[in-house]
Order: sequence, then structure tokens, then C-alpha cells
Amino acid sequence: TTPITFVASANCGRYCGALVDFVDVDSASSNISIEALEKKLIQAELTRCLPKVLVVVHLAGLSCDMEKIQALAKQYRFAIIEDASHALGGRYQGEPVGSGRYSDITVFSFHPVKNMTTAEGGMALTNGQELAERMRLLRGHGITREQKRMDQEADGPWYYQQIELGFNYRMSDLHAVLGVSQLQRLDQFIAQRAVLADRYGCMLADLPLLLPQSHVAVAPAWHLYVVRLQEEGMRAEVVEWMRGEGVMTQVHYIPLHTQPYYRQFGFQEGDFPEAEKYYRKCLTLPIYVELTKKEQDKIVALLGQALGSIE
Repeated sequence: TTPITFVASANCGRYCGALVDFVDVDSASSNISIEALEKKLIQAELTRCLPKVLVVVHLAGLSCDMEKIQALAKQYRFAIIEDASHALGGRYQGEPVGSGRYSDITVFSFHPVKNMTTAEGGMALTNGQELAERMRLLRGHGITREQKRMDQEADGPWYYQQIELGFNYRMSDLHAVLGVSQLQRLDQFIAQRAVLADRYGCMLADLPLLLPQSHVAVAPAWHLYVVRLQEEGMRAEVVEWMRGEGVMTQVHYIPLHTQPYYRQFGFQEGDFPEAEKYYRKCLTLPIYVELTKKEQDKIVALLGQALGSIE
């Protein structure tokens, strides 16, 4: 995976006992760099240490170039998991993110701040029957009531067997009802976010910022709206200025390889220069369905004032 993501994207591998490595990001999109990935795969093949799985993060809701990634997966024989926590409702080459055309599994998050919510939890999608059956099994403690999966005849209709060490990852009916209701409004939510993103793009065009850039075949979900400051070293002042005026900004994300947990595996600052450069300049502006035009105008005006006063 890339260093610019939430810790869960890498931690999932550690939970399985896997070694985790990172691939630097593209300087324009801030998603995984196809060039850096290919270089790493070439080197891994030479050392006979090819990856088993690549976790592809669609940062901020802007899809990665999955066609090129899939081609590399076929060449080097690794599986693809799309971390689409930010990308629910987005599209790539005309199809919804999560269609399964380019990956083995796609994971969505339904955390309260995401494009739709079940209050907590998420969903994993796959077009693979065996993967689906295994995920269902692991979701419910590794317990089955299917006779075909048992090693002896059932004692009766109450009978079950635990055949794997699973987890209690089942979504409650209450959370699911909320999710179904939210799902019916997802297209509306995405359309509203797109309007806000377009307004940001127009209003911020003359400020000293680098605006979000996506692949030409992408319709972003706009979970986040991340800009990059032209100069390093001024973000903290901008954040404090905005906070003082009642506008909360954020930073997504601190590079994972610089976190203490991952430094113990030999990672250090300087390993992934594009990710580190992105981190030093990135700033996430508020974007959510209830954001009004008046509030958005205020955000842009205050950001302009902050940049002008600090420069």
C-alpha cells in the first residue's frame, strides 16, 4: 500500500502476520505511483520476494488507475484489494468503484464521516464465490450451519460447527437499516459533493495552491477535498488562523512509514520522498453534504486571507 493512508490500510496485513511494504505516491494525484510500483515489483522479482497482495487506496475518493495496476497484478501474480473507504459512489472508466472488474476484493467504510454511514462498520465486495464464502465464515466466528462444510452429520437443526478461527464482524440489524436508507440517497450525496468540489475548484483557482488532480477516466466521490500549499512550513499557521475564525481544517495523512510502529520494521524518513513532500503541504478543507454556499464562501475567503497574511 502507500504511506499516505489511514493506519488500517497497512494494519490489516499485520493482523494476518504479513510483512508490510509501501510504494511511494504519484506527485500529481497523490495516489499510488504506477512507476514506483513497477520499479518495486521488478526489484522484488529479482530478489524472489514478490508481494502476495497489494492494497490500493483511493485517496480522498479519487480512484487510482486500476487498469494499469491490474495489468501489473497479472504480470507479477499478486491479488488486489481496493481500499475504497473514501470512494463509495465514485466511478472509474464509467463503472462504479467496487465493480470487481479490476480487483479481488473492494472494501468500503461506513464510518459516520464517510459518504454514507451505518454509524460504524463497512462492507467487503467480491465477485469470487470462494472469497465470498470465506468472508462470510470469518465474519461469524468461523461457525457454519451448512452440512456440506461439516465433518460429521448434524445432530439436529440446532447444530453448528466452528471450522475456522473467525471474528464477530456481523453488522446489527439496526445499523443495516440505517445503511439501506443511506444507500438510497447515495447518488444525491455524491452529486452534492461534486457541486461543492466544483465550486472550490473555481474559487480557489487564483490562490497559491495545488488543487486535486485525478485520472481522466475518474468521477471522484469527493469524500475529502485536499489542497496543497505551494510553500512548506506555513501550514500550521494557516490551520491556526482558520481555527481562530471557526473553520476546522485537517491533514490526511501522516505518512505511515514515519509512525513509531512501522519504524520498528526499518522504515525511516526519506524512504518515500513524494509521500513526505505531499504531507508537508497537504491541507483538507471542509466538504460535506450540509455545507452551504455561504459557509463555503467564508472558508475560501478566510483561506485567502490566511495565505496572504502569512506570506
